[in-house]
Amino acid sequence: MALFNLVALYTGTRRNAILGLGFVPSVSGGWVDLERGVLYRLGAGERETKKRRKPVRLTRRLTAHLERWHRLGARWVVEDGGDRVGDIKKGFAGARDRAGMPDVTPHTLKHTAITWAIQRGMLDYDASDYFDTSVETIRRVYYHHSPYYQDRALEVLERR
Repeated sequence: MALFNLVALYTGTRRNAILGLGFVPSVSGGWVDLERGVLYRLGAGERETKKRRKPVRLTRRLTAHLERWHRLGARWVVEDGGDRVGDIKKGFAGARDRAGMPDVTPHTLKHTAITWAIQRGMLDYDASDYFDTSVETIRRVYYHHSPYYQDRALEVLERR
């Protein structure tokens, strides 16, 4: 669960895309290219859907976690005993309950990732590109968390 949560919080990648991630290119799921620092959310044989899954660059911190996991023998980003984990319902629910956060779902981590990035000053169009979410959604749902929210409007209103 730890690596699942890290990938979700650092990249905003959706649950099913994370569960399909391996450390080598695949037709059925995405993969992590540690050499180039890119997470490919979509497998070579998968079709793009409205839940877009374009590649995303990895942060140094997430790369360090993934490199360590891979160095310890992992073939999949989320695995148990060397086998890819296909369902995290029980594991996620247990972690969520132990944390005392009964309303959190795996998708909540995508919202958290975007909110944190916006709070740090990421611009709406950069967030849209990185998290593969429309600019309209970023502006409607998240942008009020930005330290730059309505700066241009205030600048105009405060002119003499």
